[in-house]
Amino acid sequence: MELKELIERLDRLQAKKKAYSHATGMLYYDSVTGAPKGGAENRGNTLAVLSETVYELSAGEKTGQLLSELIEKSGELSPVTKRAVNELWREYERTKKIPESEYIEYQMLLNEAENVWHSAKINSDFKSFAPYLEKIFNTNIRFAGYFDPTEKPYNVMLDMYERGLNTERCDLFFSQLRKKLVPLIAAVSESSVKPDNLFLKQSYPVWRQRQLSDWLMEFMGLNRNHCAIGETEHPFTIPFDKTDVRITTHYYERDMASSLYSVIHEGGHALYELHTSDELKNTCLGSGVSMGIHESQSRFYENIIGRGRPFCALLLGKLRELFPERMSGVTEDMLYSAVNISMPSLIRIEADELTYSLHVMLRYELEKAVVEGSLTVSELPGAWNDKIKEYLGIDVPDDARGVLQDSHWSGGSIGYFPAYALGSAYGAQMLAKLKESIDVDAQIASGDISPISAWLEDKIWKHGSMFDPAPLFESCCGPFDPTYYTDYLTRKFTELYNL
Repeated sequence: MELKELIERLDRLQAKKKAYSHATGMLYYDSVTGAPKGGAENRGNTLAVLSETVYELSAGEKTGQLLSELIEKSGELSPVTKRAVNELWREYERTKKIPESEYIEYQMLLNEAENVWHSAKINSDFKSFAPYLEKIFNTNIRFAGYFDPTEKPYNVMLDMYERGLNTERCDLFFSQLRKKLVPLIAAVSESSVKPDNLFLKQSYPVWRQRQLSDWLMEFMGLNRNHCAIGETEHPFTIPFDKTDVRITTHYYERDMASSLYSVIHEGGHALYELHTSDELKNTCLGSGVSMGIHESQSRFYENIIGRGRPFCALLLGKLRELFPERMSGVTEDMLYSAVNISMPSLIRIEADELTYSLHVMLRYELEKAVVEGSLTVSELPGAWNDKIKEYLGIDVPDDARGVLQDSHWSGGSIGYFPAYALGSAYGAQMLAKLKESIDVDAQIASGDISPISAWLEDKIWKHGSMFDPAPLFESCCGPFDPTYYTDYLTRKFTELYNL
């Protein structure tokens, strides 16, 4: 077959895959933002029908034959087409190892599990969710065996979210963090400096918080023609295309900072997706390359910018406008200290920068134990509570604020969590590189962060999935070194707590 015809068929394949991904993604988005709970079974049936075609497009004989012929002509392909073919082939080789019936059954399981998890979290009822979670873990273990029977299952899962990541790298990374951060956390806890954040825990009307979200999205440069914000139990971002990215948040009347920082976090994800190159738009490459790189962007905006002193000065002005009574007497130093309080906490997404990685490490260790068989799903709540006590010294009052707090497991994302800590470390190294050419603090203080975003767009965003995560990161920051992260935290919290 002529190369031109092969490429036309490839374009049609990618267009179909994108359309079905859009449809299944919309089903998920609808299910967690507004759909009636009683419609879960019908959505599951629709998802089963769509999944049959998704499986065929990903792993069918025609797809395999097309990709094989294109690989034979790889020397004649453009760099974008060659990369797209290689990525589609990688997906094809993995997906075809899963029997179609199991693939569809798993998609239906996730749809049902998501619905059950929402109710289980609200009612702090782990027992109702446990059977679904056990099936999810077992299915992922079985699929990992299909993909690579010679590799440890958890390594296969980690690689799905951050290519090249394995337990050896994770163990080394977390040991480095533990060595540097545990003594720092202890010193902070013993410091005589005790910042106050009670003014953030008063009543903040949700309708005003929504106005704050609008301001935050404008500050970040999020184009509202292409980025919408919704409300859900657990904040997330879902990209359908670089022209349609949805972020979500959860408003708490008496915890205004929770939504504030979830909007900035999810906005960082959205910026990445909205600024992939137009050249990649209609290909499988037009999205972020890995969860670690993705989290580097969300954590960069949330913490390095959003919890930095220059931004807090801008933020205070807006808070005084929206909540004049609550902000009466609050100074820039008070706000900066309040949003950077370091103390043991139950909820990962609300944890401070310093203790955050301990939350991630806990989840990594529990996932690893379940996958390797040293811990059962039914034992997860107790093991979770024990580790929170060990690492943070606090008691978990209920499963809603413990093992049920994250949505990831209900969505099948086992192996995802280490990306949060890796992303935080990536972001700190990116900051160091950025400062070589941009006065980061001055730009934030001016209210114009477009030069910072432009640098990230040029180095990270525009490339989508054209390159594997490690080469992409090294191309702008050099070899990964977690010391940048631990040094950044040491400087920040030493100053905050007069250590």
